[in-house]
Amino acid sequence: MRSVSEVRLTPVICPFCGFGCKLYVRSIDGVPAGIEFYDKGGVNEGKLCPKGVAAVDFLRHPERLRKPLRRVGERGEGRFKEISWSEAIKEVATRLKEIKKVFGAESVGFLSSARCTNEENYLMQKLARLYGSGNIDHCARLCHSATVAGLIKCLGAGAQSSPFTDILKTRVILVWGYNPAETHPLLMRYVLKAKDLGAKLIVVDPRRTRTARFADIHLQIRPGTDIALANAMMNVIISNDLYDRDFIVRRTEGFEELKKLVMKYTPKYAEEVTGVTAALIDEAARTFASAGRGVIMWAMGLTQHTVGTYNVVALADLALLCGYVGREGCGVYPMRGQNNVQGACDMGALVEFLPGYRPAAAEEKRKEVAKLWGVDELPEPGLTVVEMVNEAGSGRIKAMYIMGENPVVSDPNTSHVIKALNNLEFLVVQDIFLTETAAYADIVLPAAAYAEKEGSLTSSERRVQWSFKAAEPPGEARPDWVILSSVARELGLKGFNYSSPEDILREINAVVPQYRGITPERLKSSPEGVFWPCPSEGHPGTMRLYEERFLTCNGKAKLVGVEHREPAEKPDREYPLILTTVRVVGQYHTLTMTGRSLSLVRRWPEPYVEVNPEDARRYGVSDGDEVYVVTRRGRYKCKVKVTSSIREGVVAIPWHWGANILTIDALDPTCKIPEYKVCACRIERVGGG
Repeated sequence: MRSVSEVRLTPVICPFCGFGCKLYVRSIDGVPAGIEFYDKGGVNEGKLCPKGVAAVDFLRHPERLRKPLRRVGERGEGRFKEISWSEAIKEVATRLKEIKKVFGAESVGFLSSARCTNEENYLMQKLARLYGSGNIDHCARLCHSATVAGLIKCLGAGAQSSPFTDILKTRVILVWGYNPAETHPLLMRYVLKAKDLGAKLIVVDPRRTRTARFADIHLQIRPGTDIALANAMMNVIISNDLYDRDFIVRRTEGFEELKKLVMKYTPKYAEEVTGVTAALIDEAARTFASAGRGVIMWAMGLTQHTVGTYNVVALADLALLCGYVGREGCGVYPMRGQNNVQGACDMGALVEFLPGYRPAAAEEKRKEVAKLWGVDELPEPGLTVVEMVNEAGSGRIKAMYIMGENPVVSDPNTSHVIKALNNLEFLVVQDIFLTETAAYADIVLPAAAYAEKEGSLTSSERRVQWSFKAAEPPGEARPDWVILSSVARELGLKGFNYSSPEDILREINAVVPQYRGITPERLKSSPEGVFWPCPSEGHPGTMRLYEERFLTCNGKAKLVGVEHREPAEKPDREYPLILTTVRVVGQYHTLTMTGRSLSLVRRWPEPYVEVNPEDARRYGVSDGDEVYVVTRRGRYKCKVKVTSSIREGVVAIPWHWGANILTIDALDPTCKIPEYKVCACRIERVGGG
């Protein structure tokens, strides 16, 4: 008789953006077989975007890593042989011990991952710091490190202040450098519902995006001029007494200094800088300030600049000026691009922060965490992602341990990244596929994907949810927390004898104050999740921050005036155009997952460059032509998409297929985020011209 197959439906959290969608994976005898139905009560209300619908496609792809690998050829050739787990763990630990003994622990860099659970990110930063290295970072450095730095400066916490449901209660939505219709389609449903309820939509973007098409006001800004525009809007608001005077007096400080600074940023002056007409700036400012309740949303278009931190500060000032923080229907919404960027930051997978956002530069905070971990001291802050790569190139960084990150595609100036990785003495990559970065590794460790393990994840709105295990990993692949624990024990580090993700979360409850009441038992029995901060098990979780006080020393928000500064690289005769990078709805980051989904590749198969019709005429290119986009760092081949959606003098390329070979690695001096969104380029026809 044929045995009856076991069919299970398991709730998991979507592995893509930071919206926090819940879906159900159908598995047959432990093998993922599809998505059966969606939870109508989740934040996604039973809906998924194209990526979510295809979220099981890559789980059993033939290219999944199934056994540990050791490199046998030259770096980058992708030639490896399979080895046992015991060999792999021993070699990783032995090499890391040797390098520490000769060059010191600070010669090793660790990259954590926003695609891994809170528990796994917590373990990676703990491993790095107990090993003795302060070089611990992850991809938030490349997307929202400016948000963390800017919001902490003004509000005291670097996170979204209000739940997504508050969008439905607002009267005006200001979307700045962000295209939710492509990057967070389920959030866009909230925006459109709010519009149906009477809210106005203002969009600031150099492109007429799918989001901007729904806008009541579209400010088609010149890339790199965000501060000038924000200051001009504040100029209009203050000059016309449209600000919330009572809120400013009771709950903020620094107003007079801000007022003095923005007075010179008249709409007419801003028009010259930004390319947006003075009349439209005036209309946008009045619409925003007079609504009574407003939210501001932003993403990479605002943060990925050498002034990214100041850009965020300017938007925080704008929200505070109108009293749009700490109230129903109001808030600041920095939208996370990966499913656990927020959680990875909360866990301390950043150079400058220990778990719970304790400043890593403060000796008393390091001692506080060291005591919890049973050691005497922890290292001072080290290098960020881009700095680690730079120092690998110079020889200061000798080894790197990379979990779930793909810097060969995601970091700026790809050629420089490859040279740096080739210069390492030892590279470990822990991932689900042999990525472009893993091809340069000495040891590759096969990890379980999202549905093949369990643990907690934190969405953009600070909602912590438990994702359950729906299927078995392929071959000998293991959950990241299991691999990290094995490596740590082999290194001789104490405190890594965990038997489950629940064990790790209980330690997080003790170490991270914001998560104290978010226990495994509570999460598993809470389908809707729990918001942090949640200081005790009896606490309901805080959906809306700053209702009574800001998380600053005196409880007041700081209004901090910032000046407009030019981008690191401007157009010139040789490179007359501005290049900016964008995303598309059907592909995700470096294509590691979505690039292995046949349905998504068929619909979104290749990159393109958006060119304004006037620029197309000027440079002699037509729709569909193959061109090279060229910068001082490299050249990139793609097809032309002639469209009036992009402003004249600017071209845009989706970055998923490797466009970062073009981008500049200039950094924001405050948060060290690279300037992906502005660099000088030119267009050359393939074959000449």
